[in-house]
Amino acid sequence: MARRYDPERRQRIIDAAIRVAEERGIGALSHRVVAAEADVPLGSTTYHFASLDDLLVAALRQVCGEAGTTVEGWTEYLERDAPLADRIADLLAAYMDESRSGRVRMEYELYLAALRRPALSPVAAEWLDSTLDVLGRYTDSPGTARTLSALIDGMLLQSLLTGRPFDRDEVRAEVARVVGDEPLPDGPASDR
Repeated sequence: MARRYDPERRQRIIDAAIRVAEERGIGALSHRVVAAEADVPLGSTTYHFASLDDLLVAALRQVCGEAGTTVEGWTEYLERDAPLADRIADLLAAYMDESRSGRVRMEYELYLAALRRPALSPVAAEWLDSTLDVLGRYTDSPGTARTLSALIDGMLLQSLLTGRPFDRDEVRAEVARVVGDEPLPDGPASDR
């Protein structure tokens, strides 16, 4: 039997893996599940992605490069004329919009999977480096950019883990403390 020409098959498999991870988590990913979701033969998934890690790397690379996710896309918010704390709070509020919560959860799940899956580490490191690069353009030092990145990740993860609604004002206040957009409150700590 002649082989069916299907140049989009690899991309359909990646898209299916992302959908499965978004809807059910990366623990639900298998070649079989992704093949069913992509409506391709099981052999196609193993042909294009010898291991599940290969598939996860492709999925993470795609997710990190998509318009709504790419760190370079943050400049739409970061270039606005407002205090940096407001710009970042607005960016994160848009990022955590309720309609995207499943997507954001999946992005972090893929990112954190790098802790146990060494094949994902280089992609996760690229994401972190690009985050630090972009934030560094708007902060006074690499240390501030790193602290801000950690704060952003921590606040988003806490919101995802607790299910509490995203609080733009709280985020704005915490970011302002890191970037110096507002003075510290009066009191014993500020007298030091």
